[in-house]
Amino acid sequence: MTILFSFIAGLLAISGLPLFVLMCLIALFAFTQVGIDTSASSIAIYSLAAQPTLISIPLFTFAGQLMAESKSPQRILDLAHSLFGRLPGGVAIVCLVVCAFFTAFTGASGVTIIALGGILYPVLRDEKYSDAFTLGLISTAGSLGLLFPPSLPIILYGLVARVEISEIFKAGLIPGILLIVVLSAYALYKAPKKDPADLKKLPPFSMREVVMAVKGSFWELLLPIGILVGIYGGYTTAQEAAACTAVYVLIMECFIYRDIKLNQLPKVVVDSSALVGAILLILCCATAVTDFVIDEEIPSKILMVIKENIHNKYAFLIFLNIFLLIIGCMMDIFSAIIVVVPLIVPISKEYGIDPVHLAIIFLTNLEIGYITPPVGINLFISSFRFKKPITELYVASLPFLLCLIFALLIITYIPSLVLFWF
Repeated sequence: MTILFSFIAGLLAISGLPLFVLMCLIALFAFTQVGIDTSASSIAIYSLAAQPTLISIPLFTFAGQLMAESKSPQRILDLAHSLFGRLPGGVAIVCLVVCAFFTAFTGASGVTIIALGGILYPVLRDEKYSDAFTLGLISTAGSLGLLFPPSLPIILYGLVARVEISEIFKAGLIPGILLIVVLSAYALYKAPKKDPADLKKLPPFSMREVVMAVKGSFWELLLPIGILVGIYGGYTTAQEAAACTAVYVLIMECFIYRDIKLNQLPKVVVDSSALVGAILLILCCATAVTDFVIDEEIPSKILMVIKENIHNKYAFLIFLNIFLLIIGCMMDIFSAIIVVVPLIVPISKEYGIDPVHLAIIFLTNLEIGYITPPVGINLFISSFRFKKPITELYVASLPFLLCLIFALLIITYIPSLVLFWF
């Protein structure tokens, strides 16, 4: 019976059945097979709904969607360009910083590529960057801010793994900066060599231009400062920061900048609710499966198999990174968090890996998975957005993939970078 069900479930998954429906069917079948009343799945969902931090997800998503629909990306780009645009490779660094800032709030790399791609692509091409470099940079930067607060995947990871969300926010700051620094170094290396005559034609650095750009993006600049001070200073919890962010962005976009008209708000709410609804449906259904997996001691059984073949922490970390890179290129980050985290958390504890360090390793791997061939989602989004063959995106993203894997190894084997705050 189990083999037959597994075969049918596999066919349903291949046919495109929504993940939350498949999870629900698996949970109901599993509980029935071991003689547990199926109401256990409802109890598991209720326990999830009772978690106070859950409210952070719709609030931060709403704020990110508001910013995506406004002119905030252009204002942030103008500021970054006024500061770094005249440096060798400065335009590429500007693109990395702007995308990281934007993705931290939207939480979904597809939004970043679609919203900023049309702005950044011609800017990079005008600076004489090759088409391959430009495509690779934008595809990679689309998920670059996922380690920075108020990243939605961090909140979801904290809920699933039962790790304090504010601690993951703190832990992700230095690794997130490291990823930007490594990619910036590569961008400097690949910066087109400019003719001295062209350099003389560039206007000199203008403090007046910087001041004007700061004034133009003043309210956006206050937003990350407020979140960082509130969370890191211990003044607000994650859910309080989410509520403040949603109200602040609403006032900023609708009443200060007036980029969003009041009659546009219903559309923004619907778009953000669609993303939140998809996440919560998967989360609720996967919670029931997770409870069954734990009750049946499946992680312990997997651990026994791993211990027979992997005998030290460092070998396990290599295995974990390879496993997560494969998962990252095959599943979206939200599904991967919900499905995979409950399995690896108890196993990692046995190898003495700090839960917060594990969170950053996991999220970094999944971030890299977005550009890992053959099915990294950023590659397909960029292919659609820029109307390029997917094979061209594979080649374009490869150097950036290698840079991120190098940074991942540093994050994995130098835990003090992650646990600096603790």
